[in-house]
Amino acid sequence: MIKLYKQLIHISLIFTATTSFAQQVKLSANVEQAMQQVSPDDIKAHITYLADDKLKGRGPGTEGYQMAVDYVVGQLKSLDVKPAGENNTWLQTVRLRKAFIGDANLSISNGPANSTTITKGKDYVVYPNPLLPQVSVNPAQLAFVGYGISEPALGYDDYAGIDVKGKIVIITRGAPDKFSSSVSAHVMNASQILKVAAQHGAVGVIMGSADSAARVANISRGVYSIMDDKGAVSVSRTFYSKQLSLYASINYALFSSLLEQAGKNLKEILPQLKAGQPSSMLLKASAGASLTSTYQDILSYNVIGKIEGSDPKLKNEYVVHSAHLDHLGIDKPVQGDSIYNGAHDNASGVASVISIAKIYHSIKVKPKRSILVVLVTGEELGDLGSNYFAKHPTVPVKSMVADVNTDMPTIIAPLLSITALGAEHSSLEKNVAQAAAYMGLDVEPDPEPKQARFTRSDQYSFVLEGIPALHIKYGAKTADGKNNLNDFVATWRAKYYHKPQDDINGIFDFEAGKKYAQLNFLIGYLVAQDPAWPTWNPGDIFATR
Repeated sequence: MIKLYKQLIHISLIFTATTSFAQQVKLSANVEQAMQQVSPDDIKAHITYLADDKLKGRGPGTEGYQMAVDYVVGQLKSLDVKPAGENNTWLQTVRLRKAFIGDANLSISNGPANSTTITKGKDYVVYPNPLLPQVSVNPAQLAFVGYGISEPALGYDDYAGIDVKGKIVIITRGAPDKFSSSVSAHVMNASQILKVAAQHGAVGVIMGSADSAARVANISRGVYSIMDDKGAVSVSRTFYSKQLSLYASINYALFSSLLEQAGKNLKEILPQLKAGQPSSMLLKASAGASLTSTYQDILSYNVIGKIEGSDPKLKNEYVVHSAHLDHLGIDKPVQGDSIYNGAHDNASGVASVISIAKIYHSIKVKPKRSILVVLVTGEELGDLGSNYFAKHPTVPVKSMVADVNTDMPTIIAPLLSITALGAEHSSLEKNVAQAAAYMGLDVEPDPEPKQARFTRSDQYSFVLEGIPALHIKYGAKTADGKNNLNDFVATWRAKYYHKPQDDINGIFDFEAGKKYAQLNFLIGYLVAQDPAWPTWNPGDIFATR
C-alpha cells in the first residue's frame, strides 16, 4: 500500500510539474516558425532511403553502412551543420574488433584428489580475450560474491567482509528488489560487474546461471569490443583489464554444485539476495583456465556535426542530440527476407535528428550553447559507438552538459503522451515537463520499468561519463480514451522488432514522427538556453561529476 501511495504521489508530481512549467516556455515567433519546418514527408523520405534494401541493413563496416554515413553527412551539410569529427572531418573512426574463442578450457578443482569434470559448451563457456591472443590463468580460489554489487550508499555491498584479492569471483546476475529498475539495470551491466570485481582485486569473473533450464551462451559468432588507435581495448562488455584475465559463465548445475561443496543451497541463497541480504563466501574450490582468441577487425564510423551557439562563453558547451545509425545487416531469413532494414530501428531516430538540425537551420539567433549532432555506430552490438564517443569525444568531455537520445521512437500511432526514460534522475525532468506542456503532451511514468530501457540504448553511454541524459518514448494515451497504446506496441513489436519486416512498408504515423522531433528539439533547446547546467538529483547513483 505504501509503495502504491508513493507511485501515486510521483504521478501527481509529474502532472503538477507539467502544468506549472507550462507558462515558463515562451518561444520567439522565429523559433515557433522553425519548429513547423519539420516535415512528415521529409521524415518519410529519410526513412525510405536509410531502410532501402540497397543499404543491406546498415551493418557496421559494410558498404551499406557507409552509404548511410554519406547520406547523413550530405543532409547535415545542406542544413549548414559544421563538421565536428576528428581532424575537422565529419567522422570519428570506430575500430571494432570481433573476437572468437579458439581452444578454451576451464578447470575446477576442490583439491588435488578431487577435480570436477566439466564440458565446454555444455557446463561452461569462456569468452575470448580481445587484447591477448593467448591467455593462461593460474588456479585461484573461488569466491561467491552474490550479485557482484558494491553500493554501500544504497545499503547493499556483496563485497563487504570478504577479501577477493587474487581470487576468481562467481557472480549471479541480478539486483535486490529494493533497487529501482534503472539502478538495477546499471549494477547488473556486465561492464559494471567487471569494473567492481577488478576494483576489489579479483583476477577473474565467472557468471553463474540462476536458471536451471538455461543453456550457456553461444558465442560462436564472435564477441565485439572497440580498440583505440594505440591497440588497447577501449570499450568492451567482456573485458575490463589485464588484471581480470578470465571471464566465463557456468550453468545452473555446476554453479549449484560449487555452493553445495561449501555447505550452501543456491535455492535458499537466491531469495536472500533478492531480499537485500548479501550471502558472500569463500568456496572450497579453485579454478584455472587456458584460452586462445582470434580476431576480425572492422572499421566503422560515428558521424558528428556542430551547430555553434550564440553566447560567447556558453557556445563552448554542448547539448548532444544522438541516435544510432546502424542496424543488424543481413542475417537469418524470416519469411524469405534476410535484409534487416531497420526502418523504425533506427532510421526513424536518425530522421528525427536530421529534422532537429533543420529546425536549427531555420533559427536566426542560435541558442546560447552549441548543439552537437551525433549519429553512432554499433548500438546493436551493445552501445559500442556511443560508448566510444562518450569516452573519447571530439569535444572536451566536460563541455557536454546533456544528451537527448532518439532510438526507435515507434511512430505507429498519434503521439498524445510520452515517458522520459532517465529524466527522473536529473533536472532534465523539468525540461521534459516544460516541453511536453508546451506541446500539449502528457508525461507518464515508464509503463515497462522491468524492461530497464533507460540503460539499454545510447543515452546510457553518456550517463556512464556523468552526463545527464534521457530517451523519450511513447506513452499509453490513445485518441479513443482506452489508453492502451502499450498493447498495440507489444503486438507491433512481436511482428517487426529486429526482423526483416521492419521496412518502409510497415506501420507508420509520420505526423507522430514530426511531433517527436519537435519535442526532442524543444527539450534540447531549453537546456541550451539555460545558463545553469543540468544537474543530477542529490545522491543519485549516476551523479559522478
